[in-house]
Amino acid sequence: MIVKTMTVKIKSKGENDVINITDQTSKALHESEIMNGTVTLFVSGSTGALTTIEYEPGLMKDFPDMLERIAPRNIEYGHEKMWHDGNGHSHVKASLIGPSLAIPFKNKELLLGTWQQIVFVELDTRSRERNIVLQIMGQ
Repeated sequence: MIVKTMTVKIKSKGENDVINITDQTSKALHESEIMNGTVTLFVSGSTGALTTIEYEPGLMKDFPDMLERIAPRNIEYGHEKMWHDGNGHSHVKASLIGPSLAIPFKNKELLLGTWQQIVFVELDTRSRERNIVLQIMGQ
């Protein structure tokens, strides 16, 4: 088994910015010598998340709206009482979505569905520079 670790750097615009990183992931996969296996993506930081989505305007509105219904910014959070940094809801949302994904690939092609894209979701209240760690494993 071969393991390659790479980093994709992105800059978000702030809360609810959804950034399509499918092309960067595919490029990293093609640069590796690994033909078949799994790529694991992981965002370093507790207010960012990774998921897959059909990357289209309707869902780019629906997804943040859904998160706001689940963890609204205007309620009390213990994190706010502790740190007073205005992003308690951001931490809750990031925890719900999660910081990582594992995606299989075959012949250097991600095995995603027709409309499925890999996205980073910024949940912090401000613009951030993020590192997405890609660990490509296989043969």
